[in-house]
Amino acid sequence: MKIFFALVFFMPALINAQDNHDHHSHEGHLHEQMVDGEKIEVDVERFDKFVEGLKDKQIAVVSVKGMVCDFCAQGIEKTFKKDKTVAKIDVDLNKGKIFIAYQMKTKIDFEKIKKMIISNGQNATKLQVLKL
Repeated sequence: MKIFFALVFFMPALINAQDNHDHHSHEGHLHEQMVDGEKIEVDVERFDKFVEGLKDKQIAVVSVKGMVCDFCAQGIEKTFKKDKTVAKIDVDLNKGKIFIAYQMKTKIDFEKIKKMIISNGQNATKLQVLKL
């Protein structure tokens, strides 16, 4: 029953992802429950490790809903690594957060980030920008 529910729930995302060359299957990779990044705090140790050595950068902390497996996280990383304005990225599947480092002069466009994430079948729900 859980697999049936998950397939029905994720079918729109999977259909949408078919238009993307980075399409992947969640079969065999489903978690017991989906992580809602907006409800969970940032992993402070992971964030500290991410910003280590970064100077004069701005960090976009994006809350994501719909990440259910490592393939979700890898797809998002792959998509953002293609963007030349991204200096560094880290996807925290367990907390539903994405850390994206940009140069200070880069205008962070949440609509663009949302489109990049939805192309992988997830939804960006919140953005916080921190300046180092």
